[in-house]
Amino acid sequence: MTDYMQVTTTTETREQAEQIARGIVERRLAACAQIIGPITSTYWWKGRIETSDEWVVLMKTRAALVPQLQDTIRRLHPYEVPEIVAVPIVAGSETYLQWLAEETSGTPASE
Repeated sequence: MTDYMQVTTTTETREQAEQIARGIVERRLAACAQIIGPITSTYWWKGRIETSDEWVVLMKTRAALVPQLQDTIRRLHPYEVPEIVAVPIVAGSETYLQWLAEETSGTPASE
């Protein structure tokens, strides 16, 4: 398993995305969070195909923090079933990955 991960979630509004991004970074569960959108998502929900505009939040973190990051996203997220997907970062700039490790090794802000 790689030491670094990118975790993705989506939200209904930019404001929700900003709240999650800031909450995760403040707690040092991710070194950075990027917001992309709006995007159009098409998905199954409660037996029907739905289409909606959403905002993507990409978070870079250490693999060891993924369980805590997922729990925090669930607490901050308004969706009944939020998307939380983690994929390994298999390669990257050595200086960037060092920065990522340093910024997620500090004491998290209190909740």
